[in-house]
Amino acid sequence: MGFVIRTADIGDLAAFTEIYRESVLNGVASYELDPPSLEEMTARFTDITAKGYPYIVAVEQNGAILGYAYASAFRTRPAYRWLVEDSVYIAPEARGKGVGKALLEELIRRSTALGFRQMVAVIGGAHPASIAVHSATGFEHNGRMAASGFKHGRWLDTVLMQRALGEGADTDPSMTDYPGTMA
Repeated sequence: MGFVIRTADIGDLAAFTEIYRESVLNGVASYELDPPSLEEMTARFTDITAKGYPYIVAVEQNGAILGYAYASAFRTRPAYRWLVEDSVYIAPEARGKGVGKALLEELIRRSTALGFRQMVAVIGGAHPASIAVHSATGFEHNGRMAASGFKHGRWLDTVLMQRALGEGADTDPSMTDYPGTMA
Protein backbone atom coordinates (compact mmCIF):
# COMPACT_ATOMS: atom_id res chain seq x y z
CA MET A 1 0.00 0.00 0.00
CA GLY A 2 1.54 3.28 -1.10
CA PHE A 3 0.68 6.38 0.89
CA VAL A 4 2.06 9.76 1.84
CA ILE A 5 1.86 11.61 5.11
CA ARG A 6 1.08 15.31 5.01
CA THR A 7 -0.22 18.04 7.26
CA ALA A 8 -3.96 17.69 7.74
CA ASP A 9 -6.30 20.42 6.58
CA ILE A 10 -9.92 21.34 7.05
CA GLY A 11 -10.89 19.41 3.91
CA ASP A 12 -9.87 16.16 5.59
CA LEU A 13 -12.34 16.45 8.44
CA ALA A 14 -15.27 14.61 6.88
CA ALA A 15 -13.05 11.53 6.48
CA PHE A 16 -11.61 11.97 9.98
CA THR A 17 -15.13 12.18 11.38
CA GLU A 18 -16.06 8.86 9.72
CA ILE A 19 -12.86 7.11 10.86
CA TYR A 20 -13.38 8.33 14.41
CA ARG A 21 -17.09 7.47 14.29
CA GLU A 22 -16.26 3.84 13.48
CA SER A 23 -13.71 3.76 16.29
CA VAL A 24 -16.14 5.20 18.84
CA LEU A 25 -18.95 2.84 17.85
CA ASN A 26 -16.93 -0.36 17.46
CA GLY A 27 -13.65 0.05 19.28
CA VAL A 28 -12.23 0.79 22.70
CA ALA A 29 -9.42 3.22 21.83
CA SER A 30 -11.72 6.14 22.59
CA TYR A 31 -13.86 6.21 25.68
CA GLU A 32 -16.41 8.43 23.98
CA LEU A 33 -19.75 6.67 23.69
CA ASP A 34 -21.39 8.86 21.06
CA PRO A 35 -19.50 9.86 17.91
CA PRO A 36 -18.98 13.62 17.63
CA SER A 37 -20.46 15.51 14.70
CA LEU A 38 -18.46 17.05 11.88
CA GLU A 39 -18.98 20.42 13.56
CA GLU A 40 -17.52 19.14 16.83
CA MET A 41 -14.59 17.48 15.03
CA THR A 42 -13.97 20.78 13.22
CA ALA A 43 -13.95 22.67 16.53
CA ARG A 44 -11.48 20.17 18.02
CA PHE A 45 -9.23 20.34 14.94
CA THR A 46 -9.29 24.14 14.95
CA ASP A 47 -8.45 24.29 18.65
CA ILE A 48 -5.52 21.87 18.35
CA THR A 49 -4.02 23.37 15.20
CA ALA A 50 -4.49 26.97 16.40
CA LYS A 51 -2.19 26.13 19.30
CA GLY A 52 0.47 24.88 16.88
CA TYR A 53 0.28 21.18 17.63
CA PRO A 54 1.01 18.82 14.73
CA TYR A 55 -1.99 17.23 13.01
CA ILE A 56 -1.22 14.86 10.14
CA VAL A 57 -2.94 12.51 7.71
CA ALA A 58 -1.95 9.40 5.72
CA VAL A 59 -3.31 9.52 2.18
CA GLU A 60 -3.28 6.71 -0.36
CA GLN A 61 -2.11 7.49 -3.88
CA ASN A 62 -5.73 7.47 -5.09
CA GLY A 63 -6.59 10.15 -2.51
CA ALA A 64 -8.26 7.88 0.05
CA ILE A 65 -7.57 8.89 3.65
CA LEU A 66 -6.16 5.94 5.57
CA GLY A 67 -5.75 7.49 8.99
CA TYR A 68 -4.79 10.54 10.95
CA ALA A 69 -2.80 11.48 14.02
CA TYR A 70 -2.22 14.51 16.18
CA ALA A 71 -0.44 15.65 19.29
CA SER A 72 -2.19 17.77 21.88
CA ALA A 73 -1.79 18.96 25.43
CA PHE A 74 -1.75 16.19 28.01
CA ARG A 75 -2.75 18.69 30.69
CA THR A 76 -3.16 22.45 30.49
CA ARG A 77 -1.13 23.59 33.49
CA PRO A 78 2.03 25.44 32.35
CA ALA A 79 4.62 23.00 33.71
CA TYR A 80 3.18 20.31 31.42
CA ARG A 81 3.77 22.35 28.25
CA TRP A 82 6.69 20.22 27.06
CA LEU A 83 4.59 17.03 27.26
CA VAL A 84 2.20 16.04 24.48
CA GLU A 85 -0.29 13.22 24.19
CA ASP A 86 -0.56 11.40 20.88
CA SER A 87 -3.75 10.25 19.19
CA VAL A 88 -3.77 7.93 16.15
CA TYR A 89 -6.85 6.64 14.32
CA ILE A 90 -6.79 4.32 11.31
CA ALA A 91 -9.54 3.47 8.82
CA PRO A 92 -10.62 -0.18 9.24
CA GLU A 93 -9.35 -1.20 5.78
CA ALA A 94 -5.90 0.26 6.51
CA ARG A 95 -5.28 -1.39 9.88
CA GLY A 96 -2.33 -3.76 10.17
CA LYS A 97 -0.58 -2.29 7.11
CA GLY A 98 1.96 0.01 8.75
CA VAL A 99 -0.10 3.19 8.51
CA GLY A 100 -0.35 3.69 12.27
CA LYS A 101 3.37 3.22 12.80
CA ALA A 102 4.23 5.61 9.97
CA LEU A 103 1.87 8.24 11.35
CA LEU A 104 3.24 7.85 14.88
CA GLU A 105 6.85 8.09 13.68
CA GLU A 106 6.06 11.30 11.78
CA LEU A 107 4.16 12.70 14.75
CA ILE A 108 7.18 12.00 16.97
CA ARG A 109 9.46 13.72 14.44
CA ARG A 110 7.25 16.82 14.18
CA SER A 111 6.67 17.08 17.93
CA THR A 112 10.42 16.82 18.55
CA ALA A 113 11.12 19.54 15.98
CA LEU A 114 8.67 21.83 17.79
CA GLY A 115 10.62 21.45 21.04
CA PHE A 116 8.41 19.06 22.95
CA ARG A 117 10.40 16.80 25.31
CA GLN A 118 8.04 13.95 26.19
CA MET A 119 5.15 12.17 24.52
CA VAL A 120 2.58 10.10 26.35
CA ALA A 121 0.12 7.55 25.01
CA VAL A 122 -3.11 6.96 26.90
CA ILE A 123 -4.25 3.65 25.38
CA GLY A 124 -7.91 2.92 25.95
CA GLY A 125 -8.95 -0.68 26.37
CA ALA A 126 -5.30 -1.73 26.70
CA HIS A 127 -5.52 -2.24 22.91
CA PRO A 128 -2.79 -4.77 21.92
CA ALA A 129 -2.13 -3.32 18.44
CA SER A 130 -1.73 0.19 19.83
CA ILE A 131 0.58 -1.05 22.57
CA ALA A 132 2.67 -2.89 19.94
CA VAL A 133 2.95 0.18 17.69
CA HIS A 134 3.93 2.39 20.59
CA SER A 135 6.51 -0.15 21.81
CA ALA A 136 7.96 -0.37 18.28
CA THR A 137 8.43 3.41 18.23
CA GLY A 138 10.27 3.65 21.53
CA PHE A 139 7.51 4.06 24.08
CA GLU A 140 7.84 2.35 27.45
CA HIS A 141 5.08 1.17 29.76
CA ASN A 142 4.37 3.63 32.56
CA GLY A 143 1.34 2.08 34.14
CA ARG A 144 -2.06 0.55 33.88
CA MET A 145 -5.28 1.97 35.26
CA ALA A 146 -7.56 -0.98 35.90
CA ALA A 147 -11.27 -0.74 35.10
CA SER A 148 -10.94 2.93 34.19
CA GLY A 149 -13.64 2.93 31.52
CA PHE A 150 -16.89 1.10 30.93
CA LYS A 151 -17.88 0.59 27.30
CA HIS A 152 -19.57 -2.11 25.23
CA GLY A 153 -20.85 -3.73 28.41
CA ARG A 154 -17.45 -4.30 30.00
CA TRP A 155 -14.80 -2.66 32.14
CA LEU A 156 -11.70 -1.53 30.27
CA ASP A 157 -8.16 -0.93 31.43
CA THR A 158 -6.11 2.03 30.25
CA VAL A 159 -2.40 1.61 29.55
CA LEU A 160 -0.02 4.56 29.88
CA MET A 161 3.14 4.64 27.78
CA GLN A 162 5.76 7.36 27.39
CA ARG A 163 8.85 8.22 25.38
CA ALA A 164 11.36 11.02 25.48
CA LEU A 165 11.56 13.42 22.55
CA GLY A 166 14.84 15.03 21.54
CA GLU A 167 16.96 15.67 24.61
CA GLY A 168 14.12 14.59 26.89
CA ALA A 169 14.96 15.43 30.49
CA ASP A 170 18.73 15.56 29.88
CA THR A 171 18.68 19.35 29.51
CA ASP A 172 16.40 22.18 30.52
CA PRO A 173 13.86 23.23 27.88
CA SER A 174 13.87 26.64 26.27
CA MET A 175 11.62 29.02 28.15
CA THR A 176 11.28 31.33 25.12
CA ASP A 177 10.87 28.97 22.15
CA TYR A 178 7.69 27.08 21.31
CA PRO A 179 6.29 25.24 23.21
CA GLY A 180 7.77 27.19 26.11
CA THR A 181 5.73 30.26 25.21
CA MET A 182 2.42 28.41 25.38
CA ALA A 183 0.13 29.57 28.15
